[in-house]
Amino acid sequence: MTVLIAGGGIAGPITAHALRKAGIDAVVFEARSETADAAGAFLTLATNGIDALRTIGAGEAALAAGFSTPTLTLRSSTGKNLGATRTGRELPDGTASHTLRRADLYRILHDEAVSRGVRIEHGKRLVGAEETGDGVRAVFADGTEATGELLIGADGVHSTVRSLIDPAAPAPAYSGLISLGGYAAGTGLDGADGGYTMIFGRRAFFGYAASPDDGVWWFANVPRAREPERGELEAVSGEQWRRTLTDLFAGDAGPAVRCVEASDPGDLRATPVHSVPHLPVWHNGRMVVIGDAAHAPTPTSGQGASLSIEDAVVLAKCLRDLPAPRAAFARFEELRRPRVESIIKAAARINSNKAAGPVGRVLRDTFLPVVLKLTANSKQVMSAYDHHIDWDERVTAN
Repeated sequence: MTVLIAGGGIAGPITAHALRKAGIDAVVFEARSETADAAGAFLTLATNGIDALRTIGAGEAALAAGFSTPTLTLRSSTGKNLGATRTGRELPDGTASHTLRRADLYRILHDEAVSRGVRIEHGKRLVGAEETGDGVRAVFADGTEATGELLIGADGVHSTVRSLIDPAAPAPAYSGLISLGGYAAGTGLDGADGGYTMIFGRRAFFGYAASPDDGVWWFANVPRAREPERGELEAVSGEQWRRTLTDLFAGDAGPAVRCVEASDPGDLRATPVHSVPHLPVWHNGRMVVIGDAAHAPTPTSGQGASLSIEDAVVLAKCLRDLPAPRAAFARFEELRRPRVESIIKAAARINSNKAAGPVGRVLRDTFLPVVLKLTANSKQVMSAYDHHIDWDERVTAN
């Protein structure tokens, strides 16, 4: 069997890697002309994602490229401490959730897949695909084609494969937030606690973590009701965003203004935050979507990359143990849909707090500390992180 995979970000290379471990050949087709490591700022690799990487003999290089961020502290715009929690339970060896640059994770996953014999082709933007009876024929924007037994869409929140599987598939949902991130130096912030601090500002949300090299990695979520038009945000310069953010955070307690001013405006690229909360159809015939193409949570979840990695490992197991594509894809969906949609719903509730108005802020600042204390170690919250995939356990059809 040869599997075609559209998308060379996170889910694509890991799926190919896991398939190779299962004895199945795969080729990854990436739309970018080079590696997919130029997109995004940084992300959290949760302990469940780290555990899933280790299941297929990967992950240590990713850990080495980042730093541990085991805690999360919430504060109000006045500096009031709203509570704290852990970003999941530690793994048995003490490993906690890590933060690393998205570019580094892309590069590492790409290199590890290639080192295991996976072929990755660049400059291959998928524009169409059709079943051929016993396989799939994929067509790319450069006029070339490829054939294989299956097509896996690991092509992100704006997936092409998703629309090929179901032309009536709902469009990604805009969250009402614009996201930006940057790296600040010389701020004097202490990162000894090794965690994130999140601040519910009066007009925007700010989060940061101090890195071991005395830098600060930060992000901002700016409420905006109207979804930006294509290309609209790209037309705003980094310097303009820096002025906008310093105005939004002026008067808030905390280091937001200091961090924004100490950052290179060239790093300030804004993106609208989208999610795919419920996709009715994940697969059709010999095609299936995984990761953000099937179920994109917002970055608030801290689980986007980790859920994609889990998907890759579980799908590889299903194809290993259930050779008939329809049976494998159906079982994959049964195993994954309840978990991922539960996490997406939880993240959506947090997003509504980020964009809260004056009344919402009063309620949030009053009740959030109580909610945190009740849920910080609850079974429901910890289940997002306490998820282990046993590679040797056989997958059976229901």
